[in-house]
Amino acid sequence: MILHELISYDVLRVIWWALLGVLLIGFALTDGFDMGVGALLPFVGKTDTERRMAINTVGPVWEGNQVWFILGGGAIFAAWPPLYAVSFSGFYLAMFVVLAAFIVRPVAFKYRSKRASATWRSSWDWALFVGGAVPALIFGVAVGNVLQGVPFHLTETLYPMYDGGVAAKFFGLLNPFALLTGVVSLAMLLTHGAAWLALKTEGNVARRARNIGTVTGLVTIVGFAAAGLWMAVGIPGYEMVSEVVANGPSNPLYSEVARTDSWLSAYTDRPWIVIAPIFGFLGSAMAVRGLRSTSEVGTLLWSKLGIFGMISTVGLTMFPFILPSTVDPNSSLTVWDSSSSHLTLFIMLIVTLIFMPLILAYTAWVYKVLWGKVTEADVTANSDTVY
Repeated sequence: MILHELISYDVLRVIWWALLGVLLIGFALTDGFDMGVGALLPFVGKTDTERRMAINTVGPVWEGNQVWFILGGGAIFAAWPPLYAVSFSGFYLAMFVVLAAFIVRPVAFKYRSKRASATWRSSWDWALFVGGAVPALIFGVAVGNVLQGVPFHLTETLYPMYDGGVAAKFFGLLNPFALLTGVVSLAMLLTHGAAWLALKTEGNVARRARNIGTVTGLVTIVGFAAAGLWMAVGIPGYEMVSEVVANGPSNPLYSEVARTDSWLSAYTDRPWIVIAPIFGFLGSAMAVRGLRSTSEVGTLLWSKLGIFGMISTVGLTMFPFILPSTVDPNSSLTVWDSSSSHLTLFIMLIVTLIFMPLILAYTAWVYKVLWGKVTEADVTANSDTVY
């Protein structure tokens, strides 16, 4: 027996679908509060010292947190090449905007406190706001478009084709449902950032973060519920019509797909997945309660549970679809027909099993070393060395 045949192709496909979800959730749980703090910065800090307090809660960890984003992109490229090709072709300008925001953010961290000028520092503060708010919004908009389906089709040679130019494809993403999911994403990460600031700061910064986080948490809950109702009555779903060949070749055109009335039929077929939206609502509600009751560690953990539930809701509701097509449903990408080869998935799994524990151990050690609050006295005493 060849070694990689120890795990069947269909099982490896499901494993890598789950691992992609783990990486994206890991990114949201860690770099999510970085983005949230950046987006909150102009509002929680009224003085330079207060803003530096907020910045220094994430300054030592944001680079490590962004590893999850890199790992997620690498997993899409290596494990799901058709998804990488189709999504980057359609979301090219949107991804460019996200990357531009991510490029601005480290520059702002490094240069903000290099000069004492109030104008200089205020400009970089707003750059941090853009670097946090814009990706959070666009990621949510992207999810909304994936749920609705994307207007692409595959040629006989599996070349992805879209109608319209780059600008048309970008502005076409900004439809009402996608904007709603974008608002949910932004509010969710603002709440997460507020929970982090409540844990890591004190005084006025923590108080303002709690007040803002309470509002954004409620917006998250209401928006998540509204998106679910909209999906139930206004967003068609997809289903496999042809027999699923879980061990078949990675060619979406071999499958037959049809539109359905709603994605929510998945909850009839797999009732157990209702646990995901329950986690989403429960975690968000308890995070709001924690922000109002001055809880700290518990609030952050509840916020993480809410994020886990909301992102899991999308993946479990859509399974086995990864990127459906509105133009030609048969071109839709699914878990069963859009992966790399059996051998590639196996080798990647072995590498992941080796290095993922190292990443988790290092991350846990970093947070242990950096545990504790960032105070006004800390910033003042170390003014020349902190961000």
